[in-house]
Amino acid sequence: MTTKQRAYLKGLAMTMDPIFQVGKNSMTPELTKAVAEALEARELIKISVLKNCADDPKELAALLAERTRSQVVQVIGKKIVLYKEGKDKNKKIELP
Repeated sequence: MTTKQRAYLKGLAMTMDPIFQVGKNSMTPELTKAVAEALEARELIKISVLKNCADDPKELAALLAERTRSQVVQVIGKKIVLYKEGKDKNKKIELP
């Protein structure tokens, strides 16, 4: 992913609300599966890491990206943005 593409995705993610929250249970197989399904449907998702989660958001982002075969767009504070190129041509996000 180029710097320009990443910047474009960051801009899209700014207006999004987080659709998942990572809490004290941290990474569960159910969360990983749900994130993978959401990436298939949406391509770009935002995840919020709650205060009661002891894990580092950057480490969580890297782990989630690896398990879902996606890319980390950014991690700001306790917000994670992931991107995975979708297969549906009609719903595809056009990267610059």
